Amino acid sequence: MGDVLHALPAITALRRAHPGWKIDWAIDPRWLPLLSAEDQDAAPDAPRTPARPIVDQIHLVPAKAWGKKPFNKQTWAEIREMRTAMHAAKYDGVLDLQGSIRSAVVSRLAGSHRIIGEAAPREGPARWLFTEHVETVGAHVIEQDAELASAIYGDLLTPITPVLPIDLLAEEWCDRLPGLLTATISGKPVILIHPGGGWGAKRWPAARFGAVAEDFANRGALVLINAGPGEDELAAQVLAAADGPCSVVRCSLEQLIALTRRATMIIGGDTGPLHLACALGKPVVGIYGPTDPKRNGPYGTRFRVLRNPESQQDHTRREAPEAGLLTIWPDAVIAAAAELLLEERRARKREDSSSEWVSG
Repeated sequence: MGDVLHALPAITALRRAHPGWKIDWAIDPRWLPLLSAEDQDAAPDAPRTPARPIVDQIHLVPAKAWGKKPFNKQTWAEIREMRTAMHAAKYDGVLDLQGSIRSAVVSRLAGSHRIIGEAAPREGPARWLFTEHVETVGAHVIEQDAELASAIYGDLLTPITPVLPIDLLAEEWCDRLPGLLTATISGKPVILIHPGGGWGAKRWPAARFGAVAEDFANRGALVLINAGPGEDELAAQVLAAADGPCSVVRCSLEQLIALTRRATMIIGGDTGPLHLACALGKPVVGIYGPTDPKRNGPYGTRFRVLRNPESQQDHTRREAPEAGLLTIWPDAVIAAAAELLLEERRARKREDSSSEWVSG
């Protein structure tokens, strides 16, 4: 999820620079709602719409499912079908924005004579499958992706906040959530908390998230705790620790996009939903431990990041929270979030005053 969201600002910039180009995407079906809310049986040359605003044709690559059954006839049939569809498109170039061996193999299957990737990709052996290597200098992965996208035509692209698909059913679902529509209309802060994370070392303790949730609920905010896939127990622990008027929300990715659009602020660790909030231009408070926010942190929006400078960068999938992460206490997160809320409120007032002056 994070890889797609980090790549979107670069591809949005490429789309704006070359609106007439055919730009397709190969993606795991789980993350399809980040690109399209339309039926995938639509014609490849169908015009872009608010439900599919950036890309044209989409190739579904259920690599995780294929990996579980690598010798299954159905797996090979699906790979051949994908390869045939890619070859039919006759791509002038392919960008590998993930830098993994798996994504590099899919890039080669496209049949293009240009396979562009980083000179030092995330997984080193992937570089041997690229025909062109780009030396990136940007600190953040979003900046690095823009450098890769620039290599297609020699542009000097800068990341652009992407436009995500609008799913009408998900928007309607949001409007039916208790208290959300009223809060949105009245201007009551809506705080969306994401306690999950890719692995245990990145997860701030549930009890501390609960303390943050309780504080803002007592201030009058509508506090929603997101329960991602497999995170029901974690969300329940946060709710129990909050001991206040908060609620747990379980939703699909389509619904999460719609819900994030309505949130005033998002609080969480280094996780996909936090990157989603950044892609939608929402203020975020990021709580970081073993991952480096300079490369994977909030980008392109108002934000605060809390991280112990002694935390060591480590992507080992450990279950226990990283030691530096445990030095961050709820008071620090609450203070950062309150400061950011005040900043956001002042910015909105300035924007409203400017609008009134222009209309007047």
